[in-house]
Amino acid sequence: MPPQPLPPDPLHLRRLAVGARIREARLRANCTQERLDDLTGIDRKTISRVENGHTTLTIDQLLDIADALGVSPRELLPEHPPSASPG
Repeated sequence: MPPQPLPPDPLHLRRLAVGARIREARLRANCTQERLDDLTGIDRKTISRVENGHTTLTIDQLLDIADALGVSPRELLPEHPPSASPG
């Protein structure tokens, strides 16, 4: 019998959700990653890694991104943290 796959890591799911919200807000603002880098001082590569769920932001960085995109920081956070289990 093949081994069962491990359940998704809830922290990784949370990073993916935050990254997706940031990407959505950035695209709605017609802002490139390069422009967001210019506005916030957060390296474009870091922004890409955040949007793809590979790294996290500090609170200050999240606030800077929200300011640069003209959104509330709350808008960049998922309403309900993703769960590793359905339901």
